[in-house]
Amino acid sequence: MEAGILTLDDFDFHDKTVILRVDINSPIDHKTGRLANDNRIRKSLPTIKELSEAGARVVMLAHQGDIEDYHNLIPLEIHAQRLAELLGRPVAFIDDIVGPAALQRVKELRAGDLLLLNNVRYLTEEVSTFVQFVKLTPEQLAKTWLVRNLAPLADYYVCEAFAAAHRYTPSLVGFAEVLPSAGGRLFIEEFGALVRVKENPKHPCVYVLGGARIADAFSMMEQVLSEGTADYVLTSGLNGEVMLLAKGYALGEPTERIIHEKGLTPFVARAQQLLQRYGDKILYPIDVAIDDQGRKEIGLEDLPTERLIVDIGQQTIARYITVIQQAATIFVNGPAGIYEDPLSAVGTEKLWKAIADAPGYSVIGGGDSVAAGAKFGVLERMGYVCTSGGGMVRFLSGQELPVVEALRRAAQRYQKTDKE
Repeated sequence: MEAGILTLDDFDFHDKTVILRVDINSPIDHKTGRLANDNRIRKSLPTIKELSEAGARVVMLAHQGDIEDYHNLIPLEIHAQRLAELLGRPVAFIDDIVGPAALQRVKELRAGDLLLLNNVRYLTEEVSTFVQFVKLTPEQLAKTWLVRNLAPLADYYVCEAFAAAHRYTPSLVGFAEVLPSAGGRLFIEEFGALVRVKENPKHPCVYVLGGARIADAFSMMEQVLSEGTADYVLTSGLNGEVMLLAKGYALGEPTERIIHEKGLTPFVARAQQLLQRYGDKILYPIDVAIDDQGRKEIGLEDLPTERLIVDIGQQTIARYITVIQQAATIFVNGPAGIYEDPLSAVGTEKLWKAIADAPGYSVIGGGDSVAAGAKFGVLERMGYVCTSGGGMVRFLSGQELPVVEALRRAAQRYQKTDKE
């Protein structure tokens, strides 16, 4: 058991049917119809392989896209094909989730077989709007169509979807209410890495928060600063620009218009409050890069500017790197600029390389952050690369994760396992 959650080591899966919830939600190249990135699929492989080699009949559930992300709401056949290629063994796919054809296919599985059912987001119970408007208890989730039809065919439930641990759906929470349940290898790894950063970090602990998701950054900042988890927060991207507005700097019409259009103006007041309470711990840019027919760097004394701010400047980069080099723990979420564009990628590239080279333990998470790390070739040198985005943010913001709570409840019910 790890952190109150049973693991694969707690059960004997030989000749048993396992419902395995994976998170292989992947970016799609809509020009080719192929997967644009298979990182999450690769991360799920160890648990899939371990269960199959243990002689389990593995029934995989996964999602791809959502109502809010409709262009990515596609069947999982290409995911099954990629899994088979990477595993070097057949992965069956059926264009059904919990209908008669799917249930019959599950009953026909033999020891070691792998079956991927179709996209669970094709079920009303699994889409985000259902969760938002239909408030169900965990016990009620266990009585939904998916769970009450599929669970009787299974012996165990394993969750390998930490990236979706903040979701409250039948496939993530319901099965854990009715079946002996465990966290997969990746689930336990990711949760452990975030616990290490949030609850037991070595100090100095530094949070590097950039990007455009201001709400996420502020939730984390407020939590880790109030708890004393973070010794410093290094801000960049729109997060850093909001901090500059809170300090009284006018940024210029192009940048301020973007902040206003994105609905981020209310965060200026929150930033002022944070700076008043934790001013010595929050670092903000001391120079910036603008788009002036090419990259040009200016100091704060040159603000406001009629050019768009696109990145942090070299003085800020140097200052942040000094803090990073002295840190014992580093958490990274959100690039300093648009890392795909050379004009605005300098800050992200230099900070990411400094983090990779720093002696402290580093955790990097979030889609853009990880993609930037891959682009600059530094992921292998990070302490831990987290596949999670929303789950990671909510955990570090002090919020409970429904899937973690469900697995802990299951552990209380099934502590006496069949290996004891």
